[in-house]
Amino acid sequence: MQLILVFLIKKLMKNKQEFIVSCIQTNSSENEDKNINQVNELLVEAVKLKSEVVFLPECVGIFSDSVELLNKFSKSMKFLQFIIKCAVKYKIFISIGSLPFKTKNKKFLNRSYVINPVGKVLETYDKINLFDVYLSEKENYLESKNYDAGKVIKTCKLPWGKLGLSICYDLRFPSIYKKLSKQGARFLSIPAAFTKTTGKVHWHALVKSRAIENGCFVFAACQCGKHDNGRETFGHSVIIDPWGNTLAEGKDNPEVISAKIDLKLVEIARRKIPSMTKY
Repeated sequence: MQLILVFLIKKLMKNKQEFIVSCIQTNSSENEDKNINQVNELLVEAVKLKSEVVFLPECVGIFSDSVELLNKFSKSMKFLQFIIKCAVKYKIFISIGSLPFKTKNKKFLNRSYVINPVGKVLETYDKINLFDVYLSEKENYLESKNYDAGKVIKTCKLPWGKLGLSICYDLRFPSIYKKLSKQGARFLSIPAAFTKTTGKVHWHALVKSRAIENGCFVFAACQCGKHDNGRETFGHSVIIDPWGNTLAEGKDNPEVISAKIDLKLVEIARRKIPSMTKY
């Protein structure tokens, strides 16, 4: 049955130059069931918009600094199984921005997943650049306290082309995206939980820069609002085209943004400014 479904998906998408993508913006909590219900409601909305690929934010399954809660979450795999069932049910690709994955040394990896319409995990990516920053005396973050850094840059093959995977703070390291583009990426996934402090001054400039300098679409699903652990995130999920135009943007609340993606825009942008050949 799965082989038949895979064949039908490939047949439908062969030579397709346009597709619809959605980014889901959430205010995730420390309660896994609450997060599942929130994503479920927004996924239904994305499906009604005829989305073929849906992107979820960083820390979408659980937003917490508690090792006890992270351990409990990573053991259950409940959220991941829920997303796999949704991908099959709605016959769509779903990219999970990140979930905590327990390592052998008792820390976690901040891991993205790409799920296809038959429920297969196509690829995973572990966040390379951990968010260890000191913004002020009252606001500082040490992601490396609970997480280990990933080491491998990853792309994932979708029916429309390669997707380059990254997570949040990776956004500030342009060389990663140049490498992803060199590996054939036409789209960049940048799920985030950007702080409100940095988001309001840096977010738009950074995501547009990554799109423009690589001639890629950017799909950036974000966290928004105040969370159980006290952190406040910026929201403003965006879909950016390869010329730097904003195709869709969220605001400050949980919501779905959507856009039609025209593959020709990648080739047009790269032909106009052939910077891809200069590194």
